[in-house]
Amino acid sequence: MASVLRRRGGFVSTDSTVTREVLARWLARQGCRDVRLGELTQPDAGYSGRTVFVAASWAEPGGTARHEELVVRVQSPDQQLFVAPDAVRQAETMRGLAGEPGVPVPRIWFTESDPAVLGAPFYVMGRVRGRVPGDVPSWHVRGWTVELSPGQRTRLHDNGLAALVALHRVDWRRELGFLDPAGTGTALERYLAQLENWYAWCGPSRRFGPEVLAAGLAHVLEHRPDDDGEVVVWGDARPGNICFADDLSVAALFDWETATIGPPGIDLGWWLMFERYLCEAQGKRRLDGVPGRAGTIARYHELGGVKIPDIDYYELLAGVVMTLIASRLADVLVETGRVTPEIAAIYPNRAVGLVGESLARIHAG
Repeated sequence: MASVLRRRGGFVSTDSTVTREVLARWLARQGCRDVRLGELTQPDAGYSGRTVFVAASWAEPGGTARHEELVVRVQSPDQQLFVAPDAVRQAETMRGLAGEPGVPVPRIWFTESDPAVLGAPFYVMGRVRGRVPGDVPSWHVRGWTVELSPGQRTRLHDNGLAALVALHRVDWRRELGFLDPAGTGTALERYLAQLENWYAWCGPSRRFGPEVLAAGLAHVLEHRPDDDGEVVVWGDARPGNICFADDLSVAALFDWETATIGPPGIDLGWWLMFERYLCEAQGKRRLDGVPGRAGTIARYHELGGVKIPDIDYYELLAGVVMTLIASRLADVLVETGRVTPEIAAIYPNRAVGLVGESLARIHAG
C-alpha cells in the first residue's frame, strides 16, 4: 500500500484519495462504523511532524453518531529536531491532562504507534477553533494580536500565564508519571543529563556561536540551583502554543513534544526567553499591554506561581535549549530546500545571542 501513496518529506500527501481511504479503513479498525471523511488539508506549518485537518463522521460501537473536526498529527520519520521524538507520548500527555482545571487540551481520539499506516506514528485529536499568536512574523509585529487594545493584550497574556500556573499545580503522579525522566538525582539533574545527551547528538549542527553555546551549557551544568521542584513541565510554554477563544480565554494548549517533570522555572524561563527571541532580539518593541521580562515574572507570581529565585539560571537554560533546536532547524530547512543557508542561520544566531546576553547578565550580577 505504501508504494502507491505519493509522499512529501516522508509523509503521505494529503491530496490523495488513497490517503483518505487508508485513514477510513484505519478508523474502522478502531471501532468506528460507517466512516465518512471530507477533504484533507495540510497547513505548511511545523517541522517535527505533519498536521492534517479533516472533517469526519462515524458511528460508535454503541450507535452514537459522531460528527467531528479532527486533526491528524504525524511524527516526522526523519529530519528530527529532537533525539527521541514520540508522537504517541504527546497524545498520552494530553490524555493525562484532560479535565485538569485551567489546563484545556484537545481531546485525543486515537493513537497509532505502527509506522506502517502513515509512514510514522501518529495520533488523532479534536480540532479546537480559535486564534493562535504567530511566531513568523512575531505576534508583536503582525497579525490579529496587533489589532487588539492594550487591555485585551494584557488579558490574553494573563490568561496564558494563568494556564501555565494551573499546569504547574497538576498532580502528575496520578496520570503522568511516564513523564518523569529516568536516572538518579533530582528532576533537574535528570533533565540536565538528557540535555547533555541532546547536546552531543546535535554535534554536527552546532556551528552557530559554538563557544558561546558551550559556555552556556557549562554554566547550567556547573551552577545548577538547589531546586528539587517537580511539576509538569510543558517544555514549550509560550503564547504561540496557546489557542485563544474570541473572548481571549484559553481554548487549548498545544505542542507537548518536550513535556517532562522538573522545576517550574524551566517553563517560566522558556516563556521569558521566547518572548525576547520574538521581540528584543529582533529589535522590536513589545506591544502595549504586554509586560516585559520583570512584569511577566511578577505576574506569574501574582497569579499563583511559585517564587523562582534562580530565574536568570532558567532563562539561560532555555537559551541553550533554544539554540540546539534552532541549530537543528537550520539544517532541516536547508536540507528540505525551504530556505537558503544564509536565511536559515538567522534563527540559531539569534538564539545563541540570547545565550550570550544571559551569561553577561549572570556574570554582571
